[in-house]
Parts: sequence; C-alpha cells; structure tokens
Amino acid sequence: MRVAVIQFPGSNADWDALHAARDVAKADARYVFHKESELGETDAVIVPGGFSFGDYLRPGAIAGYSPIVPALKRFAERGGPILGICNGFQILAEIGLLPGALTRNAHLRFECRDVHLRVEGRGPFTDTLAEGSVIRVPIAHADGRFHCDAETLETLEKNGRIAFRYCHPDGRLPESPTERGTDGLPINPNGSIADIAGIYDERGNVLGMMPHPERASESILGSADGLGLFESLGAHLRKGAA
Repeated sequence: MRVAVIQFPGSNADWDALHAARDVAKADARYVFHKESELGETDAVIVPGGFSFGDYLRPGAIAGYSPIVPALKRFAERGGPILGICNGFQILAEIGLLPGALTRNAHLRFECRDVHLRVEGRGPFTDTLAEGSVIRVPIAHADGRFHCDAETLETLEKNGRIAFRYCHPDGRLPESPTERGTDGLPINPNGSIADIAGIYDERGNVLGMMPHPERASESILGSADGLGLFESLGAHLRKGAA
C-alpha cells in the first residue's frame, strides 16, 4: 500500500498522518510537497490537517491554487482513494472534490477534544468498520461547521454519502444542535448540519472529515479507533488488486 501525504505551508498534522500510515499501518508512505505537479506512484492520498497558508482568506482557499491540485483532481477522477482530514476536508471542499463548505464553529471557539462518531457511509475508508458502530477520535478546529443546501443534504442522505455523524458514546444522535453530553460539552462540537462529521464524494472514493483519525491510531494516544480507517483502506486496495 503506497500512500502520498501532501504537505502545505502551515500543515501541522502531516507528520501525524505519515506516522499513522507508515509506522502504524505499515504502508509505504511519503510526503509530496504542494509545489510538485505530480503525485508519483501511489495507491492513496492523504490531505492532512493543519492551517495551510495560515488559514488566510479562509481555511483551504489558498491551498486550492497549489501546483499539486490538478494532479490530486486527476487521481480522484481515476477513482483513487483520498482522505482529507480537518484542513484537508476544507481544501477538498474548496477545490470542488466535495460539496458544501466548512465555516466557523457555531460558538465561535476553537475546539480541541475527543468526540464520538457514528459510522454510517460505505467507502474505502469505512467498509471494514461496522455500520452503526461508534469510534472515539479527537478534533482540533475552529472552522468545522459543515454547511450545504437542502438539495445537497438530501442527496448525501439518500445516497449514503454521510460517512460519520457526531453522536453520544452509545451511538445516539443529539436531538438538537446544542444538546450536551454527561461531560457538559456539546455532542455536536461545531453546529454542523445534520451532525455531519464526514462525507464521501459522489463516486465514493474521496472522504473528507473534520476529526483526526491519525491522532487516534495507537492505544498510547488514548484511542486506537482511528486505525480502522487505515486498515479499511488496506483491505480495499488488496481487494482491488486481487
């Protein structure tokens, strides 16, 4: 399994993504700098979290004009698996590989804590995760509130493209955007529409999510639930090669 991790100026989770893919999931992982024009030989791409170009203008906006973006789009069009994490999700939305937009958290504060996600959508990063199961992974964002129009939301729902939703530890969805858990914190940490934490594109090979699975890939980090996404990718690629 060959994985390319794209680096942008201001990325701060690129090392975490590389470590999770290379050292934990045992993939052949390497960096691709944003000024390169080709991805090289790779089976999957990770667009990592961070603050590309300092989040100037709006998160992901400037990164969308990087020389590597056309190659990323071509890879997506060929059906290549792409995982955009946090700022990576914002970048994928900016360049049109995913619908909707990520806006300032409803409470206007930066959120950095663990959240629970209910697994829903099927795709290369979730196929081996039990549908309806719950994973615990951290978030770290100020602009993670997913927005889209009613038609787009209906399409995402109908076609099973919502990969993850913010939920209670037992899998229940909050009954309102402001519902709090037993710790007193909002279950939906940013006010995302329909409690959406991650979505797939129309083809089903591009996943964008605000939480950080790479930061929950080893038990020493407090949770290894995020490793399941990398294991699912490996299973997907082996199945395709069979």
